[in-house]
This record gives sequence, C-alpha cells and structure tokens, in this order.
Amino acid sequence: MESIPFDDRDGQIWFNGKLIPWRDAKLHVLSHALHYASSVFEGERSYGGNIFKLTEHSERLAFSAKALGFELPYSVAEIDAACIETCKANNIVDGYVRPIAWRGSEMMGVSAQASRINVAIAAWDWPSYFSPEARMKGIRLKTSKWRRPSPETEPVHAKAAGLYMICTLSKHDAEQQGYDDCLMLDWRGQVAEATGANIFMVFGDGKLHTPTPDCFLDGITRRTVIDLARARGIEVIERAIMPDELKDATEIFLTGTAAEVTPVGLIDERTFTVGEISKWMMDDYDKAVGKVPSQAESAAE
Repeated sequence: MESIPFDDRDGQIWFNGKLIPWRDAKLHVLSHALHYASSVFEGERSYGGNIFKLTEHSERLAFSAKALGFELPYSVAEIDAACIETCKANNIVDGYVRPIAWRGSEMMGVSAQASRINVAIAAWDWPSYFSPEARMKGIRLKTSKWRRPSPETEPVHAKAAGLYMICTLSKHDAEQQGYDDCLMLDWRGQVAEATGANIFMVFGDGKLHTPTPDCFLDGITRRTVIDLARARGIEVIERAIMPDELKDATEIFLTGTAAEVTPVGLIDERTFTVGEISKWMMDDYDKAVGKVPSQAESAAE
C-alpha cells in the first residue's frame, strides 16, 4: 500500500457532478455520515482501462442507498459515466475506484431527512490487497471475536459504512497478532466471511462450498467465481457451514474486489494447502477481468 495520505494527493475527484482538485474534496465535520454512519460505498477495480462489472457495482450502490433510506441524486448510468470519467481524469489503467454517497451537514441529529445526499468518486493506482507472495502460499486468518449481526438488527445486504466498524476492529487485532485478516462468524456461530471478502472451501467431495449470504454481502466477485466454477463443471453448494467443519477442508480461499481470489493457508492453528481448485479459480478470475499476473505470481505457477 502507498504511504501517501489520501487527503494530500494530486489528481481529481468527481464530487457532486463535476471533477474538482483532489485536495478540495472535503466535507464538514458535522456531516451526518460522520456521526451516524449514513453512508454507502462501492469498491471497484479497473483492469486495462475497463472497470470490471461497473454497472453491477453502480446498481448495488443505488440499492444500498435505498436500504439506508435515501436515493442517489444520479442514475446508475450517470454513476457509470462518472466512474469512467474519474479514471480517465487520473490516468488510471489498473487501479481501484471508490464511489461513495452520504448524508451531508444540513441537519444534525438521528433524523436528517432534509440533508443533502452527496456523491463522490475517487480512483487511484492500487496493487494487490495481499502481497503476491502471501497469495501464492495462502494468507493467515484469525477467528474474530466480533460476529456478523442478524438481518433483523442491521441492513446487512447493503454495502454500508457502519457495517465495517467490526471489520476494522477485527483486522487490526489480527494484524497486531501477526495474521493477515480475520474469519468472521455470524450471530448463530456459523462461518460468514472475512473482513472484506467472501469465503469458499473445498472438502473431500471435490465440490465448492460457501456460506449462504443471508446476513452479509453477496459479493459481486463471489457471484463471478460461482459462475466460473460452474463453467468448469465444479458443483457449488451454498449452505450453513460450522467452524468445526474447517478441519475437514482441503482448500480455502477468499473472494472480493480487493482480494480478488486469495487462498488461505492458515486459520487459527489449522493449515491448508493452495490446491488445484484454488489455482483454477485464481487463473480463471484473472482471465475474466483481464488481469496480467505479477512476476511473483507467474514465477510461482
């Protein structure tokens, strides 16, 4: 990751309908989103100048906004165009795109129905979320003490900022103990996901198993990988998975826009190998998005 602060960079950010200098994209300290988490966002990747599944991301941004009780002041097509415009303005060919929408500072209090809905889009060059070396040998996960909430307690299918508070807490704790990320369970004690990625596992039956996304995000990358696996003739089973089943898994990997397809080498004290299906999915996903493998990944193949 780059060490340059994100508020002090060259470039332009699309802010409420127009491109403005990067350093001028600011909001007031009394913005409702800062105090009450009334914010939704997307994470997208550009490969070779094309944003992968852009419209699906823009549609999800609109869906998330409605889940939080507001509507975007721009159409899905306008958000698509703005994302493309932002990448071009910043000369982003292979990078990360972050659209975000939030309630502004017109009202302060739990109720803020008259607040303006702001939308901004930033894009920047970004390497792999996990290092190529870590991806090839499998990252290390620690089970988090925090759990994904019940659908009756939060808008769990929205990509809403407030839902990531426990992800930050979990990931910080994991990194401080020498792990790369966390395995998160849900309120029932079932396997849910990682802090920003979905999870898949292979058992002795050679099928791909993944938790049913009934209380966490059904990721766009997750759905892509399911389609890629089925295209290979691999059966995909969505079901409730308990933590004690992990001991019988032969392969585990994560999926997400940032993580792409990343094998898992360890969860707590259990180790796993980067097996054939994980490698297939990494390769198939890279081809689907038009990604050129890094030198480290190419050398490991």
